[in-house]
Amino acid sequence: QVYVVFSEELRCWCRALVESVRRQADGYQLGCFLVDYAKYCSVASENIRVLAGAFAKIPHRAKKCRLHCTKPLTLHIDYCENTAKIGPAKRWDTAAIQHFRKLLE
Repeated sequence: QVYVVFSEELRCWCRALVESVRRQADGYQLGCFLVDYAKYCSVASENIRVLAGAFAKIPHRAKKCRLHCTKPLTLHIDYCENTAKIGPAKRWDTAAIQHFRKLLE
């Protein structure tokens, strides 16, 4: 379900999908994906509202997607044997993400 959340970074109300909820000492913190900005943000529970009917029907400007059959790789360095090999990784490293963003621009 899509909600409306106030983004401190953008300083406006945005449509968002709630992906996670974390309990904090002063309330709840929501992990959200902003569907019109393709950004992730963290929002306090008091900054979330139910989306009005007509606005819920407007299509999202951003979609979550994945690259088909593309898996993250990283450089594995063995200091004992003085070798370096490229192998699978659990997550994309920061340099790969920055390179991909530059290619998109």
